[in-house]
Amino acid sequence: MHSVAGSRAPRLLDEVRRVLRVKHYSLRTEQAYIGWIRRFILANGKRHPRDMGAPEVENFLSRLAVHDHVSANTQNQALSALLFLYREVLGAELPWLEGMTRAKRPARVPTVLSRDEVTRLLARMDGRPWLLASLLYGAGLRLMEALRLRVKDVDFARHEITVRDGKGGKDRRTMLPRTLLEPLRREVERARELHQSDLHAGFGEVWLPHALARKHPSAPREFGWQYLFPSTRRSRDPRDGCERRHHFDDAILSRALKKACREAGIAKPVSAHTLRHSFATHLLESGSDIRTVQELLGHKDVKTTQIYTHVLNRGGHGVLSPLDR
Repeated sequence: MHSVAGSRAPRLLDEVRRVLRVKHYSLRTEQAYIGWIRRFILANGKRHPRDMGAPEVENFLSRLAVHDHVSANTQNQALSALLFLYREVLGAELPWLEGMTRAKRPARVPTVLSRDEVTRLLARMDGRPWLLASLLYGAGLRLMEALRLRVKDVDFARHEITVRDGKGGKDRRTMLPRTLLEPLRREVERARELHQSDLHAGFGEVWLPHALARKHPSAPREFGWQYLFPSTRRSRDPRDGCERRHHFDDAILSRALKKACREAGIAKPVSAHTLRHSFATHLLESGSDIRTVQELLGHKDVKTTQIYTHVLNRGGHGVLSPLDR
């Protein structure tokens, strides 16, 4: 029984991978979903998901929370992966799965750096990690939004950055800090040199989302479509096996931030997203309208943006402590 089920699982995962790519899910989501589905199958003795139902799914998700102590976010990602498996791959109509309660994320106030802490942090960084960190703070970008920027997304004349296919599949525009104009121009020239080198070596095609490469066959080789922050070396794309130049590795930035944080004597937990939190909070502190900040951040609902009013020193409505009076 185990040998039969074991032989079916790899074929099932191949089909999951195929459907994810047809529906244009990101590579990171693909890896996460495949991981959760594999884990679900192994946790149930390698039985095929068609032979399982509500009890197995509920037990699996409960075990994640009770025994593995995963966060609500992690548990919800596992549920999303199983939803995708049953609904999109197996075509199963399972009302019990659709109605399953998702774990509630606890409301947490975001970690925010003071202006002085941001200055000290950035002063201890250099090179591309410094530029990326400055862009995250200066434009309020999410980490992957910054890494996936294409050369054509930066408008130096209008001092604008266009974020394409951000969270929720939305495009938006945000500010291009004037202090980063020259460093970014140098980055564009660096990307141009790498692209020319790739073209001479018989490469130079960048990965394009959705069906753009088919609609515009010449686009992958055009400079405007190249990543603004290209990787230092080419690598083989796991989606189709082609050798391409991907974007800068986020792990390098993460290590640089941790090192700079330690050297700056900052005790707070700092990640790339902390810089985005700080961007929003500092704009609100300086009197920017919350709707403007919502637009710059790309939040669907202003309620999401309002969380930053809870970390302002002066309170969400400029309330002063009676002790300070």
